Amino acid sequence: MSARTKTFAAVDLGASSGRVMVGRVGPGTLDLTEAHRFPNRPVRLPEGLRWDVLGLYRGVLDGLRAAGPVDSVGVDSWAVDYGLLDADGALLGNPVHYRDDRTRGAAEQVWNTVPPHELYRATGIQYAPFNTLYQLAAARGTVQLRSAERLLLIPDLISHWLTGEQGTEITNASTTQLVDPRTRDWDRSLADRLGVDLGLFAPLRHPGDPAGTLLPHVREATGLGPVPVTAVASHDTASAVAAVPAARGERFAYLCTGTWSLAGLELDAPVTTEASRAANFTNELGVDGTVRFLRNIMGLWLLQECMREWGEDDVGPLLARAAEAPALRSVVDAAAEDFLAPGSMPARIAAACLAAGQPSPATRGEITRCVLDSLALAHRRAVRDAQRLADRAVDVVHVVGGGARNALLCQLTADACGLPVVAGPAEAAALGNALVQARAHGAAGDLAATRELLARSRPSARYEPSGDRAAWDSAARRVEDGRGA
Repeated sequence: MSARTKTFAAVDLGASSGRVMVGRVGPGTLDLTEAHRFPNRPVRLPEGLRWDVLGLYRGVLDGLRAAGPVDSVGVDSWAVDYGLLDADGALLGNPVHYRDDRTRGAAEQVWNTVPPHELYRATGIQYAPFNTLYQLAAARGTVQLRSAERLLLIPDLISHWLTGEQGTEITNASTTQLVDPRTRDWDRSLADRLGVDLGLFAPLRHPGDPAGTLLPHVREATGLGPVPVTAVASHDTASAVAAVPAARGERFAYLCTGTWSLAGLELDAPVTTEASRAANFTNELGVDGTVRFLRNIMGLWLLQECMREWGEDDVGPLLARAAEAPALRSVVDAAAEDFLAPGSMPARIAAACLAAGQPSPATRGEITRCVLDSLALAHRRAVRDAQRLADRAVDVVHVVGGGARNALLCQLTADACGLPVVAGPAEAAALGNALVQARAHGAAGDLAATRELLARSRPSARYEPSGDRAAWDSAARRVEDGRGA
């Protein structure tokens, strides 16, 4: 294939917004520009919290029109959620939002058949109440699920609407809790035990596989020609980890920050020990046979919800006030399920501090500082636990995603972890998306080569650890005491 510079549209759908980015990739070239950004606002209906997937798809089409001529299109999004199609291929209702409460008690139903330690040994996926497996358990017996002929995860649904083709990309499929991370295939025995019909899922695809060509009506809507769609690492975290600008041989941990914080290591094989399960680490699949060994942390969702409650749009003044607030005065467990649902976040954070016998943060600056200190402590715990469980030491933490722009959070993470933090790129998921397309179309090399290209071409900031190590140790003990550890 030609090594000329090529252009790729990276459709990157996050939990709070979507974007279509245009990546130009070639020998020594990596440029990324934003073509279109649009909000992702869930809708609460009488039956529960739903994604406005048609609004998202409209944003994708608008973005592809704004992108102009491209050589390929790729789609990534958040994990676990899905759309159901009937025998005619029509969507059976808006996809359920993972923060909907329908899965309350669903995990226990699953565990009655397959105990949690067996489930973890089989799939390596951490417990989270919204895992696809638990969503399917909650949906059992519903008219929609009984009527469904196909289940498509969100990025596969968007790709299907663009091309008419159906597939299930493997990095996202691994988050369903139905894939064996060793074989990188469905665990059919597990699915049979749990009564899950794997026939609902389209055939598995891998990053770089062809995923069809834009349909005629999509070409008309976007002004594009018969452009191919390429399967990428369609779980946005898998794309983001592929865009970590680590040097060859570097011993690194990664922290993908945004609505969620996902902290861990890139491994060659899963860790499915009982200790790993107890620590609630997950083994999700990445590009080139890698495993993303990580822990999910509530992330900047805590601050986003506070800002929504306060009617604040600009995080800058809040961060300035947080920098002046007392350090580590009050901290909470940022991984706690108590913070999963939307609504009344400042009050819930204050109540958690009071319940732990700590001062209640009163001002917006104090609450913001509490959130950032708490996230840094959660990052520290995840990075340390990952090293212990995988028996692998690290020398640096790479922070990618939107939180890489948050200098205070990056410095606090370096201080808490006692390790240097290298921050950037902020648009890691879109870059990883574009780079996987580039590899498939002959415009980029292997994972190590694309990471070298990232390091050369994208700006980054380095934060050295500082501050009082004993104060972080004390704050960590307060969180552990509140967790009952």
